[in-house]
Amino acid sequence: MDTQERIRKQVTDNPVVLYMKGTPDAPMCGFSAAAVQILEACGVEEVATVNVLEDDEVRQGIKQFSSWPTIPQLYVKGEFVGGADIMREMYQSGELQKLFAK
Repeated sequence: MDTQERIRKQVTDNPVVLYMKGTPDAPMCGFSAAAVQILEACGVEEVATVNVLEDDEVRQGIKQFSSWPTIPQLYVKGEFVGGADIMREMYQSGELQKLFAK
């Protein structure tokens, strides 16, 4: 299975996927830490996380998959939501909470 297929499988097999640097318990960048905090604030308990620092193919491949140049990246129900800044904006407006309420 190539990298794009692996990523496609991850985002379709899991309702919420966060591609991040590090892990939820030990984020390796401020943006990844912020993304985890935002998900926690939304009450999201089931999150599949992928540490891109452990797999360079996924680290590069996720950028191609989403056409988005930065990490972290959030996927909900197979759809790309955005990075930490977009997550923060959506959280502040209440949009992000609505994604998880459905």
